[in-house]
Amino acid sequence: MSMRSLDASAVLLVLVLSAGRAFAEGPNLGKPVNLTGIAEWDISVHPDGAGLPVGSGTPAEGAKIYVAKCALCHGQDGKGSAESPTPLIGGGPITDISASMKTISNFWPYATTVFDYIRRAMPWQQPMTLTNDEVYALTAYILAANKLIGENDTLSAETLPKVRMPNLDGFIIRFPDLIQ
Repeated sequence: MSMRSLDASAVLLVLVLSAGRAFAEGPNLGKPVNLTGIAEWDISVHPDGAGLPVGSGTPAEGAKIYVAKCALCHGQDGKGSAESPTPLIGGGPITDISASMKTISNFWPYATTVFDYIRRAMPWQQPMTLTNDEVYALTAYILAANKLIGENDTLSAETLPKVRMPNLDGFIIRFPDLIQ
């Protein structure tokens, strides 16, 4: 073996050993997650209502919260704005595949999904800051404005899963036995 190939082998060996050690130590990104941290994000709500928290809200309560925390992005009437052209309220038949065609009233199959999305992602600049009562109230406001529940209805963990969405039968459920 030539001196040159011994040098190359030595360099390769050093690289492999140091890479292995660095790999074993990890990239040191993020921070360790504990059970409390996981529980804060383990908030999924299922179509049958499993996972819904305690709380309640009415459309009238939701209207006040909407004006204070939602109208800036979604428009005063919930039909979109220059900043957010996707409406929360209204929507006719779906005629193409664009996201703006798919609204809560004509596309979403479960009312529990509305609750889950609001609780998890809204307001977009401060997600997960709404109380459970605020989320129930906003969900009630949006569903009432879409004429999917009555103006005097109260949403809670018991009543929300009973709301029948117009497009419930518009989806092919891959695992129907998993949905209660």
